[in-house]
Amino acid sequence: MLVAAAVCPCPPLLVPEVAEGAAPELDAARTACADALGVLTAARPDRLVVIGPAEQGGHYPQGTRGSFRGFGVDLDVRLGPGDAPGPDLPASLAVAAWLLERTGWADVPVEGVAVDADLPAGQCAELGAEIGGGNDRIALLVMGDGSASRTLKAPGYLDDRAAPFDAEAARALDTADLAALAALDTGLARELQASGRAPWQVLAAAAEGAGLDGTLLYDEAPYGVGYLVAAWS
Repeated sequence: MLVAAAVCPCPPLLVPEVAEGAAPELDAARTACADALGVLTAARPDRLVVIGPAEQGGHYPQGTRGSFRGFGVDLDVRLGPGDAPGPDLPASLAVAAWLLERTGWADVPVEGVAVDADLPAGQCAELGAEIGGGNDRIALLVMGDGSASRTLKAPGYLDDRAAPFDAEAARALDTADLAALAALDTGLARELQASGRAPWQVLAAAAEGAGLDGTLLYDEAPYGVGYLVAAWS
């Protein structure tokens, strides 16, 4: 059963060592992420599941390593204690691992789930129902960005559909509107490079019947990319 969720953006620039001189520009986002993780800690879950977009789906056990060396920074992270063999964390889960280390996450078992950014909504719903099922108390850390087309200099250039898409996602996360998240347009999200669409739809399905309330903690578009932070409890 889902007892709490935190929604955070996943740009590697969230890590100050990666952002270097531009790091202060995302200080407010980092603070909001820390506040959202505090909501997870307060819920006292039995298990934390971290969900993030990737080129392909996969499961990552506690102790899986991640790295920011691909972004020119000699910085390694680990998803919780231990040392699990296997491939490194995808970037979104590496950012999540950094957030958890930064906030001193409680001693609760943690695992990572990478979601194909183009996963159809129906399969997102199936995955969410699987994660949210059972009797143990589950918390979710859901990583993902809004559109990447909010300005001329954005990675996806300017698209007039980007701001309305992000506004609807922000409203749905603020009000824990499960139906609205489930209804986000997969094709439009792909065109706008909104990597959070699939993870948010997994969250929506996992939260069915949980009766959680939402609060939007951050809604900005630095670098022309929509970054949203929310907490559900």
